[in-house]
Amino acid sequence: MTQRVERAGLSVDAELAQFVDTVALPDTGVAADSFWAGFAAMLADLTPKNRALLEKRESLQAQIDAWHIAHRGKPHDHAAYKAFLHEVGYLLTEGPDFEIDTQNVDPEIASIPGPQLVVPITNARYALNAANARWGSLYDVLYGTDAMGSMPPAGGYERGRGARVVARARVFLDDTFPVEGTSHADARRYHVQDGRLLVDERPLQSPEKFVGYTGNPKAPDSVLLKNNGLHVELVFDRAHPIGSHDQALLADVQLESALSAIMDCEDSVACVDGEDKTLAYSNWLGLMKGDLSADIEKGGKTVSRRLVDDREYTAPDGGKLVLKGRALMWVRNVGHLMTNPAILDAQGDEVFEGLMDAAITTMIAMHDLKRDSGNSVHGSVYIVKPKMHGPEEVAFADEIFSRVEGLLGLPANTVKIGVMDEERRTSVNLKECIRAAKSRVAFINTGFLDRTGDEIHTSMEAGPFSRKDFIKRKGWIGAYENLNVDIGLECGLSGKAQIGKGMWAMPDLMAAMMEQKIEHPKAGATCAWVPSPTAATLHALHYHKVDVLAVQAKLRKGGRRAHVDGILDIPLATYRRWTKEQISREVENNAQGILGYVVRWVDQGVGCSKVPDINDVGLMEDRATCRISAQGLANWLHHSVVDAQEVMAAMRKMAAVVDAQNAGDPAYKPMAPSFDGIAFQAACDLVFKGRTQPSGYTEPVLHARRLELKASI
Repeated sequence: MTQRVERAGLSVDAELAQFVDTVALPDTGVAADSFWAGFAAMLADLTPKNRALLEKRESLQAQIDAWHIAHRGKPHDHAAYKAFLHEVGYLLTEGPDFEIDTQNVDPEIASIPGPQLVVPITNARYALNAANARWGSLYDVLYGTDAMGSMPPAGGYERGRGARVVARARVFLDDTFPVEGTSHADARRYHVQDGRLLVDERPLQSPEKFVGYTGNPKAPDSVLLKNNGLHVELVFDRAHPIGSHDQALLADVQLESALSAIMDCEDSVACVDGEDKTLAYSNWLGLMKGDLSADIEKGGKTVSRRLVDDREYTAPDGGKLVLKGRALMWVRNVGHLMTNPAILDAQGDEVFEGLMDAAITTMIAMHDLKRDSGNSVHGSVYIVKPKMHGPEEVAFADEIFSRVEGLLGLPANTVKIGVMDEERRTSVNLKECIRAAKSRVAFINTGFLDRTGDEIHTSMEAGPFSRKDFIKRKGWIGAYENLNVDIGLECGLSGKAQIGKGMWAMPDLMAAMMEQKIEHPKAGATCAWVPSPTAATLHALHYHKVDVLAVQAKLRKGGRRAHVDGILDIPLATYRRWTKEQISREVENNAQGILGYVVRWVDQGVGCSKVPDINDVGLMEDRATCRISAQGLANWLHHSVVDAQEVMAAMRKMAAVVDAQNAGDPAYKPMAPSFDGIAFQAACDLVFKGRTQPSGYTEPVLHARRLELKASI
C-alpha cells in the first residue's frame, strides 16, 4: 500500500515527497512550502488545458478515420485529402518567415556537430557511462567491434589485429590532420616548438588544427588537435603495451565523441509510480550535483564509477586550455498524455506526468546552475519534450516552462526545449511548432521510430500498411527527413540549435553503422543518436569527414525545400499479393519484438532492451519500436490480412522463442506454456487493443500492467 502525505492540497507519494523536501530542494533557494503551493496552483491552471489538447487529438483522429472510411474502395484523392486536413485544422497554413531567438545556448548544442547518446535515467551506471562518453578511445572501438570488418578473436590480445587498428588510426590522422611531406604512419617524434606542432620536424598542413598539449613540449604526454569543432588527443606513453611498441610511442588516439547525452525519463524507462519516479529524479539530481556514483563488478572487484573531471592542456601560446570531460546533458520529460499516481491532485486524480517532470527536473537542474563548472556554462536547463502534436501543444509546453520558471524564480527562457518531430501533425506543421517556442527551441529531431508508429495509427482506416521494412522505403520518410532539416534551417537553427536524426538500433553491427550513418551529417544534421559510447566514438569519425555547418550553408544557399505533400503520401501496401510465408514471417517478427520487450518491461521494470529479431540480430527496443510493431499488427488485423487466431498462434509461438532467449536470466519468468502471465497479457493488449489506444501509444497498457504486477508482489 502506497504511503501518502499531504502537500498544499495534493496527495503525494511519501517517498517522493521526502526526496523533494529533504534532498532535492535544499540549496536551491526554494522553500518546500513555496514549491508545493506553486506546483498545486500550476496544476489547477494547466490540467484543464492539458485535457483539452488530448481531447482535440482524439477529435481530429476520429475525423480522419471517418474520412478514410467514407473514401474506402476509391482511388486516393491527394488534393481532396489535403483540403480536408486543412478544413478540420489538422494542417495549418504557414505564417511568415522568422528565426529563433534562443539565447545562452552552450556550444555543444549551438555550434559543434557531433554524436548524441540517449540512455535510461533510472540506470545510474548507464547514465554515468553516457555522461562520461565525451571522450573515447579509437583504438579500443576499432579493436573491439566489427568496424574493421570482423569481430576480434576470442582469448587475449591479438597483435596482428592490434597492428591493423594502429594502421587504421594513422590513416584517420593522415586524412584529418595531414603533415607536410610525410605521414603519421612514418612519424617518430611529435614535439612543440614556438607554439607549433612538429612531426619529425615538419608542420601540419593546417597548423591551426594544433590547439594544445600536456607535459614537456619537447616530448609531450599528449597532443591536442581540432577539426570541425571536435578534438582529438594523441596520447604518448613508452610504458604502455601499445606505446612501447610504437616508433612514436603513440599509445592511443582519443576522440571527442558524445558531445551531448539525453537522460531519458520517457521511452527507455518504466516509471509507473512514486517509487520509480523518485529513482529517476534521484539519478538526475546526482548528475546535476556532480556526485552520482554506481558500483559495478569488474574483474572480480567492485569498482565505483563516477563522473570524470574536465581536461586541462597547455595552449600553443602557453596559456591554459580546459575542455569538458563530460557530455552536455539534456533530460527528456514525458509527453502530454500520461498521468502518474505519484501525485494526486485536489480532486484525487492522478496528475499529468509531464507537468510533474517539468517542475521537478527543472528544480533539480538548479543545482547545476549554481555550480562554477557543471553541465551548462551558459546558465541554461535543457529539456527534450517528446510526442507533441502540432503547434498548440508546443505552445502549451512553452507555457508550462514559463510557469515553472516563475515557480522557481528563474529568468525567463532559462529552460531550453528540444522538440521531437515524431508525430505527423508536428511534421506537417513543423515551422509553426518552432514558432510557438521560438525563444526556447534548442533542438529539433526526426524520431523515425515513433514517427512510423504514428503514421500507421493516423491512417489506420486507409487500408493495410506495407511490411515494416518496406514502410521505410516509401517516399514519405525521405520527405519527412528532408523537411525537418529544411525547416530547421529556414527558422535559423544553424549555429543556434541542434538539428538531429534518429537512432541506430543495431548496437552490435558497427561496420554497417559506419557505412550508413554518415548519411546523417551529410543530410545537414548536427547530431544523431547512437546506442552506446562505443558507437559514439565511431560515429564521431563521420563528423571529421563531413563539415556539417558547411553542408547546412550549402542547403540554405541552394534553397531546397521538401514539401508536405510528400509526407502526406500514406505508405500503404500497393502490392498485396503476399505469400503465406511472407505474412507469417512479418507477424512473427513483430510478435517476437513486442514480447521480448514487454516481458522485461512488465516483469522487471526494464524500459530499454536489446531484443533479437527473427534473423537473430539484436535490436534496441523501446516503447517507440514497440509502437511500430503493435500498430503494424493491429492494422493487419483490422484489414483482415490476418485474423485474431493466426496472430494469437504467432504470439504463443514467439513467446516460447523469447523464453528460450532469456533462459540464462534467473529473474526471468517464462510466458509459455500457460500464457496467462501479466506480461503476455500486456503484449496481447498492445496488439488486439492497439487500434483503440490513444495515438497508438504503448504507455497506457504498459503502465497499467506494470502497476498490476507490482500490486501482486
